[in-house]
Amino acid sequence: MYHGSGNYEAFARPRKPEGVDNKTAWFVGAGLAALSGAAFLIRDGHMRGDRITIFERLKLPGGALDGGQDLERGFVIRGGREMEDHFECLWDLYRSIPSLEIEGASVLDEFYWLNKDDPNYSLQRATVNQGQDARTDGLFRLSERAFKELIAVFLASREETENKRIDEVFGSDFLNSNFWLYWRTMFAFQEWHSALEMKLYLHRFVHHIGGLPDFSALKFTRYNQYESLVLPLCKWLLEQGVNFRYGVEVTNVDFDIKAGCKQATAIHWLEDGVAGGIGLGADDLVFMTIGSLTENSDKGDHHTPSRLDQGPAPAWDLWRRIAAKDAAFGRPDVFAGNIPATKWESATITTLDARIPAYIRKIAKRDPFSGKVVTGGIVTAKDSSWLLSWTVNRQPHFKHQSNDQIVVWLYSLFVDRLGDYVNKPMQHCTGEEITQEWLYHLGVPVEDIPGLAATAAKTVPVMMPYVTSLFMPRKAGDRPNVVPNGAANFAFVGQFAESAERDCVFTTEYSVRTAMEAVYTLINVERCVPEVFNSTYDIRKLLAGIRGLRDGKEVQIPEQAFLRKLMLKNIGATESGKTAL
Repeated sequence: MYHGSGNYEAFARPRKPEGVDNKTAWFVGAGLAALSGAAFLIRDGHMRGDRITIFERLKLPGGALDGGQDLERGFVIRGGREMEDHFECLWDLYRSIPSLEIEGASVLDEFYWLNKDDPNYSLQRATVNQGQDARTDGLFRLSERAFKELIAVFLASREETENKRIDEVFGSDFLNSNFWLYWRTMFAFQEWHSALEMKLYLHRFVHHIGGLPDFSALKFTRYNQYESLVLPLCKWLLEQGVNFRYGVEVTNVDFDIKAGCKQATAIHWLEDGVAGGIGLGADDLVFMTIGSLTENSDKGDHHTPSRLDQGPAPAWDLWRRIAAKDAAFGRPDVFAGNIPATKWESATITTLDARIPAYIRKIAKRDPFSGKVVTGGIVTAKDSSWLLSWTVNRQPHFKHQSNDQIVVWLYSLFVDRLGDYVNKPMQHCTGEEITQEWLYHLGVPVEDIPGLAATAAKTVPVMMPYVTSLFMPRKAGDRPNVVPNGAANFAFVGQFAESAERDCVFTTEYSVRTAMEAVYTLINVERCVPEVFNSTYDIRKLLAGIRGLRDGKEVQIPEQAFLRKLMLKNIGATESGKTAL
């Protein structure tokens, strides 16, 4: 397996790998990583679909890319995914998956045309004082000290940021800046999360620094990601003959571990409470999704709080059993051993008439019923004690949603703090009480809040104990390599596998990338895995990013005056200089 870029590699079709007709593939989990891996085996590895089996403990595929209607509770989305132009592996996959919406088009075509015709951007990023404009003015407001700290993290080695928290490398100036407000609410970072992960994000998205304040860097699907991404991919896989086995909990994987060679030898599972399993040979490939962001999620309803489930967690327990067999298989408790540091709660609000949408329109400055971009990303109530953020994507957000309804997604980072209106922690609130708190920060008159929350909306809260577990401080070896050294017939995929490229987690791209690397390695596909977009090595992007961080101020080069003049003379006349200086 190797990485590369350019049309030569992107458009060439790989030939059938030697011996692939004799191989079978087994996937543990039916999240995006597993679904993508199955697709790459078929498209690029020329494996027959009926030789691929996907085990899933739940009754439906998609993992964290969920979205559906609970007939009793209402519409539910645990989260949403932000995407951009340079998700190279994701778009490489979806150029081959037929759209369910447009005949003759791919999912990529559909997505591309949608975002060309209706580009995403926000008209109000933050509010204060019950729905008033926070007047962040699209500025980062980084002090000189905070700016230097940010540059120091960017320039630091990975080793220098391992096992460090964000608040160990940034001071109060940075943590009180607009930059941190934008950043933490957009990506769900906390002060106690990984400085290394923060560094990787800076490198990965340096070309989007200027688009962070108004979300013009982002692109979104037409509907929720389950309907827009998971369903078309599953339909295509089923048409290729892939076997989906739902209600199967994989409990363990056996290995034969010798010097220089590690081979998976058996898979064990429970199906309807009955133990089962299968032996594996050298031609049986196993792709294991390890860990889970949404494990033990619990749904409440409009009148019932969700609960914090700290009980047995099958996905994490499976990884623990696997990791106990070899040091190269990672350290799951680095990520899953501190639920208070990894939890937060989201809620899906469905409006039932036109009263609440009038307040949404006031803040979004767009008609939420237009079918086009509404908020353009999250709106953060900057003075919320919960640090509450909410978003309205293009409506309808579900294909079967009523035309007079608006689906709102809301989440809070500080679920243990008392609300500003309800005077309760979010994690103890019913859907109705969460709606009350949101309406308060939306600017609804206080006397109207109880009535609207009771009759004009239906809300489903969801508590997720491990949702930011992937951001916990870590070091090399805590995540296993996608294909560990010496692995003959197995790979790890998903958010907790270590990609061979410098990509960052909590993205759809990362799931697809790990799957692509795993497939291309184990069956020796003669085509490159697309490398991460190299903006961090592009002087134009770097200078533009620095200028953005300084809110448009001239880039200062702190060397002696003659050296500064020489550099500006050499750079200023170039396209880089014209672009950024």
